This record gives sequence, C-alpha cells and structure tokens, in this order.
Amino acid sequence: MSIQPTKPEMKELDIEVIIERVLNGDRQAFVHIVEAFQQQIFMYCWRLLNQRQDAEDAVQEIMVKAYQKLETYKPETSFSAWLYKMAYHHCLNMLRRKRYFQNIVPKLRADKEHVASAEQEAQKYIISEPMERALPRLSPDERNLLILRIFEEKSFAEIGQILDKTKDTVKKRYSRLIQKLKKWMHDREGEPRWNFNEMTWRKS
Repeated sequence: MSIQPTKPEMKELDIEVIIERVLNGDRQAFVHIVEAFQQQIFMYCWRLLNQRQDAEDAVQEIMVKAYQKLETYKPETSFSAWLYKMAYHHCLNMLRRKRYFQNIVPKLRADKEHVASAEQEAQKYIISEPMERALPRLSPDERNLLILRIFEEKSFAEIGQILDKTKDTVKKRYSRLIQKLKKWMHDREGEPRWNFNEMTWRKS
C-alpha cells in the first residue's frame, strides 16, 4: 500500500457534507475522507503496532470498516474521534492476536548477532530514543493514551470521546502515566532524559 501525503485538514462541516453524499449513494465521495485521514491514521497505527507492514494493513482495513459502518456515525461526536476509536479497537485486536500467536508458536531462532532492522531504524525518526525504549513497556491502553496525547495532539475531551471516558478520567490516567514514565526515563545522574513539560497539558 502506498500511503499518500497528508491532505489539508478537513473541516467537520465538509466531512458532514461528504458523509451525506456517500450515504445517498455517491460512493466515490468517500475517497475524500480516505485522502484526508489515511496518513494520520497510518502513523497512529504504526506507533501503536510498532510495525510498518501491520500499520499499512490496518489502515486499509480500518478505512473499509469505516465505509461499511458510516451510517452508524453520529454527528454528536467528531468524525476524527469516531475514526480514531475504530482504529484503536482494530489495532488492539491485532495486538491481541499477535500476542496469542507468539505464545503458541515456539521461537526457533538461532543465536545470531542482532542486526537492527529497517523497521527499527525508521522508528528512530518517529519517536525519541528514550521514548522508543519506554513505549514497549506500556500496556496497549497506556501506549494508546500517550500516542493520542503527545503524537496525535488530541485534547483530553477528544481522547475521552475515543476511549468512552470522561475528560477528568482521561486527565487522571494521563497524570499517572506521566509519573510512571518520569521514573523510567532518567539517566545515571538522575536527570530526566525526556522533557514532560507543560506543553503536554496546554491543549485541554
């Protein structure tokens, strides 16, 4: 799958018009939604799944699912939050299946010198090195919260829509998560190696 460059952000009003066109039989109009959201959903899935190929597969499946379930979308929720919620549950199911597969298949690997894969090298351009080490230690729910807040720059209110939680609940969970990460991400001198400053809290 070739991920296209990000299109200018689509306004909610424009999205409502496109959705109405699709639901009225103009199937081709859905391509505008794909063009507007596929890149950001792809990056979100990549960070959550930690594998480019899995993310490419996921974004295709998510867009198909979004098209099939478009009539269930309610304007009370932002379309972005609706789509991210769908992407989150899809990726969570992928992670569960992958974990199950890894548990039942024996690892028959010869002891070889580890060579960093192209995937691992690419990840360095997506997240900082300390954060790269921390993300795998988080649960899928914790990783999702961190990605939505820091990388996707979602407000606490929108994250609440995605996770079906109140804004206050999301803020409390995020605060606990940041405290956990602060304990992990210190160097030998005790200085933080990644800055959790007020910027992560400004977008309410």
